[in-house]
Amino acid sequence: MTQTISTMDEPTLVGDLTDAGRIDATDRARLAALFSRFAWFHALLPAQQAWVLDDSYAQPFAAGATVAARDAPSAYWLGVSSGLVKLAIYNTSGRGCTFSGVPHGGWFGEGSVIKREPRRYAVIALQPSLMMCVPSVVFHRLMDHSLPFNRFVIHQLNNRMGEFIALIQNSRLLGVDARVAQSLAQMFNPDLYPETSHELDISQEELGMLTGVSRQRINQALQGLERHGLVALSYNRVTVLDLNRLRMFGREQI
Repeated sequence: MTQTISTMDEPTLVGDLTDAGRIDATDRARLAALFSRFAWFHALLPAQQAWVLDDSYAQPFAAGATVAARDAPSAYWLGVSSGLVKLAIYNTSGRGCTFSGVPHGGWFGEGSVIKREPRRYAVIALQPSLMMCVPSVVFHRLMDHSLPFNRFVIHQLNNRMGEFIALIQNSRLLGVDARVAQSLAQMFNPDLYPETSHELDISQEELGMLTGVSRQRINQALQGLERHGLVALSYNRVTVLDLNRLRMFGREQI
């Protein structure tokens, strides 16, 4: 496996690039097609869309790669075009804490970009992932000139705050089965992750990385959820059968 480290003001890649390579303004039509999937991009004026396409790019990362390092400058607003990433921190002894999993269609990091502060967490690809990278200068320019973009960012921040409050609540009050159920349900938030269908391509190992639970214990929890008729399990895939009941699973413990 090769290792490539970019400058610290860009997302840091550790691992192998996929064959697709970086997509930027030199392939404008392809880049525009990737951005056109996102509602916030459609809400921009044509000139504002051009700002995005002029300086943004898409970059593939291998599973296990560090997309953006903790404490590096928040030089980009990041989105997931395909794949799955986690937001996590690790201390010097190797102990870690995962804040969130972001599936395809999700955007994150706007808080650090707005405050122009170092990123508070590492972004790690759990699956081969194509990341959308919007420079902070473009992000701030959109904030200064686009009311629809401001509304989108405020909506993002509000939903992300709710997600993190739920994470703290769940980690302190819920048993393992309920935590697994809530971690799954959070990835079906239509506001933060509008492209997520009722089928989530995720392995038990990847879900364990998101919840901080061993693969064996994840297997037990998923089998329990399946017995309750909440999910159906297949190889590296979880199909949600009843999202409302999944969201409520274990809530009596709170």
